[in-house]
Amino acid sequence: MGNGFRLGRVAGIDVHVDWSLLIAFCLIASSLAFGVFPAWHPEWTGVHATGTALAAALLFFSSVLAHELSHALVGRRYGISIGRITLFIFGGIAELAGEPRSWRAELSMAIAGPMTSIVLGAVFLLLAMGMAGPLPTDMQHLESWLAGLGSVPTLLLWLGQVNIVLALFNLVPGFPLDGGRVLRAALWGITGNLRRATRWASMGGQVVAWLLMGMGIAMILGADVPLFGSGAAAGLWLTFIGWFLNNAALMSYRQLLLQETLQAVHVQRLMRTDFLTVSPDLTVAEFVHERLLPSGQRAFPVVEKGKLSGIVSLRDARKIDRTQWTGTVVARIMTPAERLVTASPGDDAFEALVALGRGGMKQLPVLENGKLCGLLRREDLVNWLALYGERSLEPM
Repeated sequence: MGNGFRLGRVAGIDVHVDWSLLIAFCLIASSLAFGVFPAWHPEWTGVHATGTALAAALLFFSSVLAHELSHALVGRRYGISIGRITLFIFGGIAELAGEPRSWRAELSMAIAGPMTSIVLGAVFLLLAMGMAGPLPTDMQHLESWLAGLGSVPTLLLWLGQVNIVLALFNLVPGFPLDGGRVLRAALWGITGNLRRATRWASMGGQVVAWLLMGMGIAMILGADVPLFGSGAAAGLWLTFIGWFLNNAALMSYRQLLLQETLQAVHVQRLMRTDFLTVSPDLTVAEFVHERLLPSGQRAFPVVEKGKLSGIVSLRDARKIDRTQWTGTVVARIMTPAERLVTASPGDDAFEALVALGRGGMKQLPVLENGKLCGLLRREDLVNWLALYGERSLEPM
């Protein structure tokens, strides 16, 4: 989920939208516009159904954002830093800077999301019934009740149902779904061992994932699966969800192992101190031919009067035409210091790894009292793990 754009900030937390969300948005909006809403309201025009469907899809992902915000805000109460919230094709994820410090914190954070979705679902359903009257109990009256709904009650009715389904799905005990995190919290509380609890919960997540993939394949082959129905399209989607959950369970366990392996290692131990710097008034031509090519160094801190001004690399040089290299200085193409993520010598290496991954960077400048003292590269972390982390990162 490294591609997309920043939507804004909510409650001091960055909200990022992955491009895959557009696929989910189109799928939901089209299924509502050409399937659900015309079935409920045959008299609606295509424009009417499409407009209501677009509003419903937008409000659904707003509900997903509220679900993830509840995780983040509860986590903040327990002192857990939230990097950002990312919305993507399968919903959303609150990116934690580290694992919860106790099983109670894990339980509170995990249950907050589904409870928020249940409350939202109940509110939407109550509003819909408040506008259209109580829900009929027999099918004949239900069809006429649905047909008599206006645009707003229709939208609220669908949102209410889908939020409750979202909550129930997330409560499935498959790590890293919320239900799997509830299971991990319980196992953690019983065993007192986070790694063991994570391993067992991740194995449970894999079991759930393989069940979903099995049901999906059965649906593709024509079987009618209870609660899920049949059909190749629905079966393919269920298989895809199972595949994603299986990978997420494995990666979540591996991330814990990485954290345990790297959190006792300080950046100072891994950073490089034998690197070259350049001045901001160096021309791009001089930078490429006299620094970049002869040294083999990929990125160069730009330093002026002992202070970090930015970082420049070959990628930056490619931003301008080669004919302009002689007349352009490095200061014009570098990434300025205020846009850089930096580390301190005393930071643990896992925090640095998270920062590198979040920013899509290959190196971090290391500053001490505002002065550049080192450069930590992604490959330095990888090399350290290859040498010293092999035993800690055993497969499940």
